[in-house]
Amino acid sequence: MKPFITLAQARSSTGTTLSLHAYDGHFFLRANGQPLMGTNAVDSEKLLAQLACERLQKQPSSRVLIGGLGFGFTLRRVLDLTHRRAIVQVAELFPEIVDWNREFLSSVNGSMLDDPRVDVSIADAYQIIATAPASHYDAILLDVDNGPTAMVSAANARLYQSKGLSEIMRALKPGGRVTFWSASPDSAFANRLGHAGFVVKVVPTKAYPQARRMSHTIFVADRKV
Repeated sequence: MKPFITLAQARSSTGTTLSLHAYDGHFFLRANGQPLMGTNAVDSEKLLAQLACERLQKQPSSRVLIGGLGFGFTLRRVLDLTHRRAIVQVAELFPEIVDWNREFLSSVNGSMLDDPRVDVSIADAYQIIATAPASHYDAILLDVDNGPTAMVSAANARLYQSKGLSEIMRALKPGGRVTFWSASPDSAFANRLGHAGFVVKVVPTKAYPQARRMSHTIFVADRKV
């Protein structure tokens, strides 16, 4: 049997114990011992970027915010889909995640952090959105915790409540788009998006191509022009 190897462990400022593991050629991140993500199931992270940036490929001055670095699959897809002069800002709450991407996952997606378009901030995505100028972003992608049901940091719930949605609306350009990754369906959250004034689409998605069911959900929300 192949060993399950612990590569690194850290206790965050919020009291969460993060641990990085390797098994059978893949990497896995756990929070307080619970699975958070793995490089063996990344299709929904890529779709998050696809849905957010599909209209930006020919737009040279686009500005994109990604909330949550993870293992960098969303970032890599955003870079594939945006112009070479785009600005891609990444907000990651945990510096350990950034460090581990560079140290252990450079062969996966860690090198993406050195792309000149990328600006990484060790910061709360909510605070970046709340302090951004009005109509600042063409697209915002939020893969924070497990979606509307926060798992790692209770403060992340602010992004999915009415106040957070109002801040996202303000920070988006007219016609801009925000996409939310979620580990599960959430009709209440879809309703909150609609009540906040967004045009909403709910996209069920698989975690990996061979999956038998649509286990994840992408919420696509457009600010009206």
